[in-house]
Amino acid sequence: MGSPKKQRKKFSAPSHPWQKERILKEQELVREYGLKRKYEIWKMSSILKNFTSQAKNLITAKTTQSEKERSQLLKKLSSLGLINQNAKIEDVLSLTLKDVMERRLQTLLYRKHMARTIKQARQFIVHQQVAVGDKKITAPSYLVPLTEENGIQFAPGSAFIDTNHPERIVDEKKEIAAKPKAEVKKEKSAEKAEDKKEAKKKPQEKTKKKSPAKEPRKENKQKGS
Repeated sequence: MGSPKKQRKKFSAPSHPWQKERILKEQELVREYGLKRKYEIWKMSSILKNFTSQAKNLITAKTTQSEKERSQLLKKLSSLGLINQNAKIEDVLSLTLKDVMERRLQTLLYRKHMARTIKQARQFIVHQQVAVGDKKITAPSYLVPLTEENGIQFAPGSAFIDTNHPERIVDEKKEIAAKPKAEVKKEKSAEKAEDKKEAKKKPQEKTKKKSPAKEPRKENKQKGS
């Protein structure tokens, strides 16, 4: 049985510690989602494996109990925003690890532009500055249901409620990232065209300034002759 005070592991570690492809993917996820340790990735992957293993067993089963469990699983995943309401049990197998990571409180706080960086979003949550509804949540890995997503806000009494707080000012880089890629490309191409026009004008102005300076030299040569 074990002691009830001792917390059990909520994830399963990789089978092999040294796998280059897996290590590189984990490093990318750590940078993209501002994670502190790799066990957070393993925790989300174990949750995903639990969902997919249940779906595999329920696809083949054809009993009344399996139908109930199938509907319960689909309702749970749709409430978390991982699948659509009209999705089938086979759609659960197409879920990826990034789909689960996108439903974490830390990523949603950053996507709502309530923090400058993904790491700052983690800092706000850990320091009890964020609330979902009326509850303060200090776990960055909390999976936010769709019904609670609009209730993400700064906790009452927090200094970050003020929109003019310096830590809430959105950088220009974030605004550029929010724009579609086509608009960003058009703006860059327009800037390059303007730079080329200015570069062409500069040598023409230099030649105009140099041309009158050559005439007095010819006059000096004639005087000397």
